[in-house]
Amino acid sequence: MQIATLPRPELIQMADALAREKNIDKAAVLDAMEQAISKAGRSKYGPEYDIRTRIDPNTGAIKMARYLSVVDEVVDEFTQISLEEAQKQDPSLKIGDEIVDPLPPMDFGRIAAQTAKQVITQKVREAERMRQYNEMKNKKDEIINGIVKRVEGGNLIVEIGGRIEALLRRDELIPHESYRVGDRIRALVLDVRAEVKGPIVFLSRSHPQFLAKLFTAEVPEIYDGLIEIKSVARDPGSRAKIAVWSKDSTLDARGACIGMRGVRVQAIVQELQGEKIDVVQWSPDPATFIINALSPSEVLKIVIDEESKNVEVVLSEEQLSLAIGRRGQNIRLISQLTGWHIDMMNEAQEAEHRLNETKERVDLFMRAMDIDDMMAHLLIQEGFSKVEDIAYISLNELASIEGFDEALAEELQNRAKAYLIMKQDTMEKKLATLDLADDLKNFSGLTLEMLVKLGENNVKTLDDLADLAGDELLDILGQDLITAEEANALIMKAREHWFENGDTK
Repeated sequence: MQIATLPRPELIQMADALAREKNIDKAAVLDAMEQAISKAGRSKYGPEYDIRTRIDPNTGAIKMARYLSVVDEVVDEFTQISLEEAQKQDPSLKIGDEIVDPLPPMDFGRIAAQTAKQVITQKVREAERMRQYNEMKNKKDEIINGIVKRVEGGNLIVEIGGRIEALLRRDELIPHESYRVGDRIRALVLDVRAEVKGPIVFLSRSHPQFLAKLFTAEVPEIYDGLIEIKSVARDPGSRAKIAVWSKDSTLDARGACIGMRGVRVQAIVQELQGEKIDVVQWSPDPATFIINALSPSEVLKIVIDEESKNVEVVLSEEQLSLAIGRRGQNIRLISQLTGWHIDMMNEAQEAEHRLNETKERVDLFMRAMDIDDMMAHLLIQEGFSKVEDIAYISLNELASIEGFDEALAEELQNRAKAYLIMKQDTMEKKLATLDLADDLKNFSGLTLEMLVKLGENNVKTLDDLADLAGDELLDILGQDLITAEEANALIMKAREHWFENGDTK
């Protein structure tokens, strides 16, 4: 049955006006109108029916119809029809098809019109919120400009883009800086979250990425990709370090970022309320990179342990305090910038450190393998630092040490393995007395020795581990068992179950 529909140009005009006013797609407005009319139709004919509406986008003509799904067995008589009944109307119909039953044009009453208005308003708001969310999501990790609209408990509400309000929390501001209502402000879009009332935009001026983006805006070579920012470390409002590098060896990456007479870096310093910025030349060689980061301090000696990501740096007594910086700030930032744990010492401290380290290893080898002082020193000179090194090295390689033969090498290796077995047995017995939770004992990434040390420090559940900070875990386990990077990764992994369970802690 065909029902004549009349053009309704006023609907198209209304859709055009709403789309322009809210800056959303006209199709989204028409979709909202269709849903509103369908809802009004269900109010008239019955809420059980599947009533759908289509508005012609050119003429505004309204077509309303009831839909019935063709099924084998009818469960809902309001929205379904049996195949047998359907084929009486049209023999070509099959299961899964739909019968469209046109409905006459509605004379909207006051209640139906009000319902339609409410649905249209709601849908238009939803479309506007989605547009705002998509717009801001694309600006994540970018710098935006805004105007301070309100100050609430030290937090700033910033108006961006004319319609969107963003939150700049007090702890994301640079220390000691203050803003008043009406002030202009630049900040990094840190995160964008879709919420029921609209997108929540979080801003930051203290994040390291804010500094990186300021350099990108100020230095054309970075924007063009000729210079790459490798890492950033900040103590907001006080000091920052940024490592830069260029594939083009003829381009001075550090000099380009500083600018003629420091003009480029000074523009960024002013934006960051006087924060001192050190531009460091990055290098793929860790030793060179660390030495560059320590400049102008002169490094006398540097020892790198690739496995533990630890670095020992030796400087003169005069240079040591300069390199460490006030309250350890300089060395802390260098460690963050390079990703290496750095121990700094003068020549006398280094000599004492080496002496103590050698003594500890000699004592360990003498105790573990029942050997004399001379043989223990010989093993250390050959590069062995742990009993495991001796237990699992190739027998031929161990026997090739000057003064060793195959029989001696085999005996040493057997003693080393026996010591490790005994140590394992001792650890297992100690672990049994510590009453650790199964979720911690079964957690991937923890060795038996790690578990014992955790238990001895009252870390007995997976939640206890997740509650630790990276440096706390490093202090408990020690640098022989874990690196700072591994400690942080392990804690983040331990926290995963919080988010899976919806626990935000």
